[in-house]
Amino acid sequence: MTYALGRRLLAEGIGTALLLATVVGSGIMAERLSGGNIALALLGNTIATGAMLVVLITMLGPISGAHFNPAVTLIFALRRGISLRRSIAYITAQGVGAVAGVWLAHAMFDEPLLQISQRIRTGPSQWLSEGVATFGLVFVIMATLRARADFIAVAVGLYITAAYWFTASTSFANPAVTLARSLSDSFAGIRPVDAPAFIAAQIAGALMAYRVCAWLLKPETERTAS
Repeated sequence: MTYALGRRLLAEGIGTALLLATVVGSGIMAERLSGGNIALALLGNTIATGAMLVVLITMLGPISGAHFNPAVTLIFALRRGISLRRSIAYITAQGVGAVAGVWLAHAMFDEPLLQISQRIRTGPSQWLSEGVATFGLVFVIMATLRARADFIAVAVGLYITAAYWFTASTSFANPAVTLARSLSDSFAGIRPVDAPAFIAAQIAGALMAYRVCAWLLKPETERTAS
């Protein structure tokens, strides 16, 4: 492994770990403090996650691109912005970081480190929500990179903040996040048996956004000619 690749993988691992520590940790904190008010708990979870995404993408984007998401890495691989070898390494680092982040959140809140979620998240509306959430995430990334690359961190943070509330699934939109959240029996959890359908919907949504962006974001001359 080269030094440059090692730096990128460390950035992806740390970034994904901090993202999951935020998602799970803020969920635990919100549930404890909300007094049973689910809307208030979700609001606390949402604000923390959106804010952390802005910070992580801003500081780690120049190092690794700040994917923190196998679906995003897949799209960049399809666009040939990242090699197959690096994309596999990125996805591995994201998976390891995601699990580490969940365990870190458990440790900080004095919860058992090893857990299996019992929270049911399944059904056509949930799957559709995950497809829409991931489509929107990839669309926001691709379109904002073309329109104003320096705004990408804010755009992604704002999108996820909104998607927590306009999707029935609260917008996981990330296969690594989905798998890791199945290891937390907390507010942010998902049963392991429900995770594969979420991931399939996420990949489908990402691929659809890739196809739409491939046409929509072409230079005007190419789009007219086609």
